Amino acid sequence: MSFSSYKNIATVAKEFQIRYVLSDFMNEVEFAVPQTFREELELLFTDGVVNNSEDAICENLIYPVLKEVWKMYRKQLTLWSHQTLTYDENLSGQPDYIVTKRHPLTTIIFDKPYFLVVEAKQDKFEEGWGQCLAELVAVHKINNDFEQTIFGIVSNGQVWQFGQLKGDVFTRNIISYNIGDLDRLFAVVNYVFQQCISQLEND
Repeated sequence: MSFSSYKNIATVAKEFQIRYVLSDFMNEVEFAVPQTFREELELLFTDGVVNNSEDAICENLIYPVLKEVWKMYRKQLTLWSHQTLTYDENLSGQPDYIVTKRHPLTTIIFDKPYFLVVEAKQDKFEEGWGQCLAELVAVHKINNDFEQTIFGIVSNGQVWQFGQLKGDVFTRNIISYNIGDLDRLFAVVNYVFQQCISQLEND
């Protein structure tokens, strides 16, 4: 059973005994969005085709934001695109993006995951969160660390939603963020990366 087989949070919560709560837990850590990024995004929206397919949304809207923030943390974290993640036959698949600890030998060795990003295909956020939560459960099991906080993002490129799994509690942030407000979006993505660094340093 692949991650995409989980169609909503309730299915995952029931199968893996996860408590689900809503809370405003995310913080914003200021990030200086480069002017070149703003101009490139404006160009894409004005003259490009950014959302005609799932691949286009990932390549034009989701990955560029993640990459821009990740560059600050690249000495400690690795950003993976469509990397296979497998715990067992019921928890396997390819998250759109995964951020892991950077392996000391090379960037091509997959190390401990800290957060995952899933595209909300056809704007189906509930399905996106079902898939994302299943992936978060798999990461807990792979890392064998149920007290670790694993972050998840579900986005359709325009709207970005955030959640976290710690122990048996999944918390979904009440507030969503929009690519139209780049400063706030980058600030909250930056917060997630900083939380990953904090956990990495405590491992």
